[in-house]
Amino acid sequence: MAEPRIRLGMVGGGEGAFIGAVHRIAARLDDRYELVAGALSASSDKAIRSAAAIGLGSDRSYPDFQTMAQAEAARADGIEAVAIVTPNHMHAPVADAFLDAGVHIICDKPLTTTLEEARRLRDKARASGRIFAVTYNYSGYPLVRHARAMVQGGELGAIRIVQVEYPQDWLADPLEAAGQKQADWRTDPARAGAGGCVGDIGTHAYQLAHFVTGMTPEQILAEATIFVPGRRVDDNVQILLRYGTGARGALWASQVAVGNDNGLRLRIFGEKGGLDWRQEEPNLLIWSPLGEAPRLIRRGTASMNAAGHRVNRIPPGHPEGYLEAFATIYTEVATAIVASRTASLPDPALTFPTIEDGFAGVAMVDAVLRSSAAGGVWMPVES
Repeated sequence: MAEPRIRLGMVGGGEGAFIGAVHRIAARLDDRYELVAGALSASSDKAIRSAAAIGLGSDRSYPDFQTMAQAEAARADGIEAVAIVTPNHMHAPVADAFLDAGVHIICDKPLTTTLEEARRLRDKARASGRIFAVTYNYSGYPLVRHARAMVQGGELGAIRIVQVEYPQDWLADPLEAAGQKQADWRTDPARAGAGGCVGDIGTHAYQLAHFVTGMTPEQILAEATIFVPGRRVDDNVQILLRYGTGARGALWASQVAVGNDNGLRLRIFGEKGGLDWRQEEPNLLIWSPLGEAPRLIRRGTASMNAAGHRVNRIPPGHPEGYLEAFATIYTEVATAIVASRTASLPDPALTFPTIEDGFAGVAMVDAVLRSSAAGGVWMPVES
């Protein structure tokens, strides 16, 4: 490697946390990071056990994130970046502490639980000069990058329609009542925020549509629904999108759509053709030029453009998926951090979701909840 590995810390992601392991794999896949410190749980006993389980030294396993931020800032070999993989309500406090310590941030989504908090954190991150990434990992797939380049290159012509959906069924039953850990905090408005399904997976769909099209809705009309009796946050949301360009869109996200595992799908229709990509078959993209037969673009083949090949790792026929896409975000952030070490300009092709994308997601959730509470009326989305 031309540069030393980035010294990475982690807050959250201990025993029983699915996403913590995903972040650790993503950080190591391209060999750009070394995990050297962590406050892996709000429980000190669990934090110690979790650190031992992943081989983290006891001298850098901390009882809480405040202690970790202060101690790491005082070390000559302190962390350069921190991954925040806590429940949503802790994202802002943890980010505050590490921004104050001069550490780059890699934060899970949604950015915060309220728009006011997101606005404050965005302004603080802008002023800090630190890199602040938000892990909207679906933007890391090679064929998503290919689709984005097609839109940017005008191959679809003016965009007319954007359709994005993200159905799941894992919360079709009241798992939170049985104490299932992931269901318990994701359906608790104190920890997840007032938006349930819309904050958890709706923000992913919203960011994916924006990433590929480059467009952000000016107004939305939404209905957020609670289908499971006794649940305190929405488990299904349907949103209409009105763009300033004249384009129109729709977003559906659900965690009670029986028969769906992780059905994220994006369709974009322009004057000259349409694109169709599904996360469960991420190595295929359907391109339908106007008046011609649909074409199948396969990841890693000659049919994929330079933007896709830039983040492609392995030859066609060997599937790339969720972990590789997640790792692409980490690697893009690593490239930016390395450039920041010497105040040099990074590769102009570099792209990853930032604090601005994090803010946009929270602004969308806020507008959805306001629109739904008002009976389904058009609401502006703060830009």
